[in-house]
Amino acid sequence: MEQVIKTIEEVNGILNGFIWGPYMLIFFLLVGAMFTIRTGFFQITQFKNWIDVTFLNVFRDRKVLKTDDKHSISQFQSLCTALAATIGTGNIAGVATAIALGGPGAVFWMWLSAFLGMMTNYAENTLGIKYRYRNERGDWVGGAMIYIERGLHCKWLAVIFSVFCFLASFGIGNMTQANSIASGLSDSFGVPTYITAAVVMFFVALVIVGGIKRIASVTEKIVPFMAVFYILGGLVVILMHADKVPGAFAMIFTEAFNFKAAGGGVLGYGIATAMKRGISRGVFSNEAGLGSSVMVHSASDVEEPVIQGMWGVFEVFADTIVVCTITCLTILTSGVYNMEGYLTAIAEGGENAVVSGTTLTANAFATVIPYGDRFVAIAIMMFAFSTILGWSYYGERAVEYLFGIQGILPYKIVFVIVIFFGCTGSLSLVWDIADTLNGFMSVPNLIAVSLLSGEVVKMTKEYLDRKKKMV
Repeated sequence: MEQVIKTIEEVNGILNGFIWGPYMLIFFLLVGAMFTIRTGFFQITQFKNWIDVTFLNVFRDRKVLKTDDKHSISQFQSLCTALAATIGTGNIAGVATAIALGGPGAVFWMWLSAFLGMMTNYAENTLGIKYRYRNERGDWVGGAMIYIERGLHCKWLAVIFSVFCFLASFGIGNMTQANSIASGLSDSFGVPTYITAAVVMFFVALVIVGGIKRIASVTEKIVPFMAVFYILGGLVVILMHADKVPGAFAMIFTEAFNFKAAGGGVLGYGIATAMKRGISRGVFSNEAGLGSSVMVHSASDVEEPVIQGMWGVFEVFADTIVVCTITCLTILTSGVYNMEGYLTAIAEGGENAVVSGTTLTANAFATVIPYGDRFVAIAIMMFAFSTILGWSYYGERAVEYLFGIQGILPYKIVFVIVIFFGCTGSLSLVWDIADTLNGFMSVPNLIAVSLLSGEVVKMTKEYLDRKKKMV
């Protein structure tokens, strides 16, 4: 068995090195850059428009918050469910790890990937609305597998995407998140992992049994609360170290292009390391390019594809530009991060010698907030729980595509059971495999959105032309 595990680790290491290697990361950026250029830098030139249609409309348009269609969810609910899946432990621990291993410059490359990823997510959601259809129950069915099949007419590629999505839902969307909840509650509050497992299993089952309507109803309440909770806590830390903010931004921009090795030249943060850590963290955090969140956006009660596309732009903005940046600034302004010290530790003991991302973030919050570790533990618990809910729906969509409606109930049962093993097991290998599966989802999706880019550009132009005529 030990040899089998070792073999799996070696094979996964090779696959992971490819899927999250430089060529794939460049592919992610190029797809985002293509949509950015072909839409005339939509995320900048149409900033007022997409902020108005999304965030500002939440406070003035009832139709954005509620829907009378019993087979749809509202635009706001689709956003919250998508954010539930994307705002996870990666926004706290993952970002901190990127800084620890890639230096402050990683933050710049994370921002760049998010800036370009806004338009990748925009394209996914626009195509999702265009190609969605209703199943025999009257529910909307959409996602990357749908526009791959109906847009590209490539069934086998859609199947490949669905298989990877199905498998990833148990890893990155379930076991790893459950493990983060159990570990956090055990370390900070002494709660036994099996108790955490039972509680999480109960509440997840209670929610997902009601389908997308109940998932959306829960996430629209959890996501705003958890986001505000974490953002306000982070802002308190940042404001208490306000004099360090200019220096933090200076570090981010200077280290992003620092070719000089540190730590005696043994191992440096160099531009290549900063790029790899920052770009991969940005992609991993907001999932732009993976084709995951489009599945829930496709269930939205909206007729105009471009409008839902703009909700995708806001999703990436909220997840990475806002939440991840809060994590970055708390770490860089609080004084808990020492670049030379981390570099030396890596040089002497490898990446495992560096303190965990969760600990680094907790230490940053603890400089201002008493029991900072508990604050972070609570935040991770909420983030991880919402991620489980969001990914349960992604897996459900993949199962329905592969096996039909009859496969949904067995999937939900297994999904809940797997939470127990996530809470109580050691998951270092699961984390690695989940990361790989998550990455492989992107391949068929990026191929599809690239080949269908002309349709996205056409729909965008037609929408903007109609909007001009209405003014």
